Order: sequence, then structure tokens, then C-alpha cells
Amino acid sequence: MELKDGERIDDLQCKGYRIIQNESKFCFGMDAVLLSGFAKVKPGERVIDLGTGTGIIPILLEAKTKGAHFTGLEIQEESAEMAGRSVELNHLSGKVDIVTGDIKEASKIFSNGSFEVVTTNPPYMNDQHGLKNPELPKAIARHEILCSLEDVVREGAKVLKENGRMYMVHRPFRLVEIFDVMRKYKLEPKRMRLVHPYADKEPNMVLIEALKGGKPMLKVEPPLIVYRDVNVYHPEIYEIYGYEGDK
Repeated sequence: MELKDGERIDDLQCKGYRIIQNESKFCFGMDAVLLSGFAKVKPGERVIDLGTGTGIIPILLEAKTKGAHFTGLEIQEESAEMAGRSVELNHLSGKVDIVTGDIKEASKIFSNGSFEVVTTNPPYMNDQHGLKNPELPKAIARHEILCSLEDVVREGAKVLKENGRMYMVHRPFRLVEIFDVMRKYKLEPKRMRLVHPYADKEPNMVLIEALKGGKPMLKVEPPLIVYRDVNVYHPEIYEIYGYEGDK
């Protein structure tokens, strides 16, 4: 696989899969990996990842589940092209598609009710949250420049089948807003897990499962602790990543 300037190939430590990344553009983080471990995909289900970036979530879900097909939607042409080459690198062209397109147009690009599962690792910050990265690709990934939380939830709800599931990773400080928007579009939060960097620290991520057309009842799962000591992962993190480490 020929690489472009600034690109590298990283080993995903899962089924021998690898991924192409460019640090000057955007590299996937732990949040995407944790979402791939939290999402449940049943045999035969079709999955779409909204704002797929490097394509990490579709590739990991293909490795970890028995879903029938995985699609990544990405608005940035360079990222989508790079993700497509990662799909080819892993010989997954029959199972994973990368589509260049706008999340705000997802229900026009794909027919309504065409997926059983939606995953998304959307931009966490709006205009009132933090400083924007001066590099546009990274700013687009982290700030709501090209789409809002409501855009993501609205379009995700449209492309989901009835009783389909949306899986999202986000920041806890926007949790009330997330639940409000999900309910507005008939997505009922059903399962939630807070992610803490250390056992004695506040959570800095939240994993959410919502059911289209579901009835109110939320299950709060035990917290997920990332580090048990400085630079030493909690054993569950090694399990989610899918490799053996110094536990």
C-alpha cells in the first residue's frame, strides 16, 4: 500500500488489521476504541458510522462482531480517501464501505430505516467550548463546525430501522443535552457507562446506547476505569483493545 506524505500504518492488534493515519490531519483516539467495545452488533445487522474519520470504528466492529456490513460516512474527502485505503489494506472491500458525504444529508444519501445500528463519535465541543484547533481537519473532528449534535442524532434516527440502536461516545458535561435531543427524535437512552481516567477522578467520557422507539428505562453500567496506575491500563482496557499487555 503506497503511503502519502505524513502517513503511517498502525497495527490495530486485532485480527492482524492495520490502519493508515496521518498525525497532521487526525488520528483516532481511545474514545473510538471504547465505543467499538461498547456497541453491540448482532449477526446479519447492517451498521453505519456517522463521521467515521479514519474508518477505525467500522474496521474494529467488523473484526469484533458478526455484522453483515459496515459503512463509514465522512465529509472530509482526504480522510474518507485514506479510510478507503485502510479498508483495501485489510481486504475488507466486501464488508466495509467508506462513503464521502455530509452527516446532515445522511438520510438523503441512504434510505430511511436502512440500518439496524448507528455508531458515532461526533465533535464534542460547540462554539462555547474551548479553543478551536488551528488545523482545520482536527478542528472539524473536535468542534461542531460542519455538524451539530442535533444533526447527528436527527440523521441517525432517520437511517435507523424501528427498534434500531444508536451508540455514541461523548462528554459527560453535555449529557442532559444529549438525552434531550435523543428523546426529541424518538431515541430512548437505554444503557450508559461513564469512563473515568482513574478511579478517583471525574469521568471524562460517556458511552450511550439509545433504542429507536424504546420505552423509558435507563441502565447505568459500572464505571469503566482507564488507568489503574500511571501509564498502566486497567485490565478491562486491554480486553477492549483485544491484545495482551502488562496487566
